Amino acid sequence: MRTLSTVLLAGIVVAACGGGDGGSAEPAIVTIDGSSTVFPITEAVAEEFQRAHPDVRVTVGISGTGGGFKKFTVGETDINDASRLIKGSEVELAEQNGIGYIELPVAFDGLSVVVNPENTFVDHLTVEELQKIWEPGSSVERWSQVRAGWPDEEIALYAPGTDSGTFDYFTEAINGESGAVRQDFTASEDDNVLVQGVAGDPNALAFFGFAYYIENTDKLKVVPIDPGDGAVAPSEVSINDGTYRPLSRPIFIYVSTQAAERPEVQAFITFYLENAADLVGEVGYVALPGAAYEAAVTRFENRVTGSAFSADTKGKSIAEILRME
Repeated sequence: MRTLSTVLLAGIVVAACGGGDGGSAEPAIVTIDGSSTVFPITEAVAEEFQRAHPDVRVTVGISGTGGGFKKFTVGETDINDASRLIKGSEVELAEQNGIGYIELPVAFDGLSVVVNPENTFVDHLTVEELQKIWEPGSSVERWSQVRAGWPDEEIALYAPGTDSGTFDYFTEAINGESGAVRQDFTASEDDNVLVQGVAGDPNALAFFGFAYYIENTDKLKVVPIDPGDGAVAPSEVSINDGTYRPLSRPIFIYVSTQAAERPEVQAFITFYLENAADLVGEVGYVALPGAAYEAAVTRFENRVTGSAFSADTKGKSIAEILRME
C-alpha cells in the first residue's frame, strides 16, 4: 500500500505544483495549527512527507486546540490539530463562515500527571485527590493537605493554558466540566515550559500529553492514577486497552472540506493516515488499530463531515464509530 500511495502522491503533488507543464510555480503550501499535544505527530508526518515531496511546504503551528480552531473556523488554516472534540461554539463559527470539516482520529494519548523525580512520597493519586487539588476554589496549597503523612510543603502547580484541548479534557474528566479549575497555577500552551517547571521544582505537579513525559523520563516522574479500582500508570498498553482511566483519549486532526479539494492537501492527508501507525510510536503516542486508520481513510475519501464522536459512542471502538455514518 505504501509503495502504491507514494506513486499516486507523487503524481498528485506534481500536478498541484504545476510541474506537468515544466513551469516554475510557487511551492504548494499546507497550513496547520492547533494542539501542542498533537503537534509532535503532525510535525513528524510533515517532515517525512516533505522529504518525499520537497515541492510541497507544510507549516505546523502550536497555538493550542482552541487557538487553532479560532483560525480554522474562519478559513485561515487547512488543518487543525486537536486534542479534544470540536465544541458547539466552534461548530457554529465554522458554519457562519462556510467552513466544513472532516474529523479524523490519528492516535491515542494518555494525559500524564507528573512530579519531580526528587518527590519520593507520591506513589499514586486518586481521581478524588486530583479533583481536590484542581477543583475551582480549591484550598489545597500544600502536599500535607492532599494526604495524611505527606510533607508540609507548598505545591507548585503547572498546566496547559486555557486554549489547550488537554486543559479542556483534564478539567472535564477530573472536575466534571470543561474549563472548571482553580486559577492559581502556572499556565503555558508550550508543554516544554511545563516540563521545565516540574523538572526544576521538587514540589511541582503538572499534567500534559504522554509524549512529553516519554521525551523527558530523565527529568520527570509519572504518577499512577487510581479511578477507584487500583492505580494504573500511563503506558502504551494501558492507554490502548483503556485501563488507564479516566485520562486516556483519542486525538484528532480536522481537515477543511474546501482545503480537502486541493491536491496537495489530499496527498498530505493520505500520507498522514497511511503512515501514522508507524510514526505516532516514534514520538511517544499510541497508534490506533489498523482498522481505525482504514476507516479514517474511507471517511476522508468519502468527505464525511461533522463529528462522529458523542456520548452515544462511548464503549464502541474507533473503527466502529467511524463506520456508523
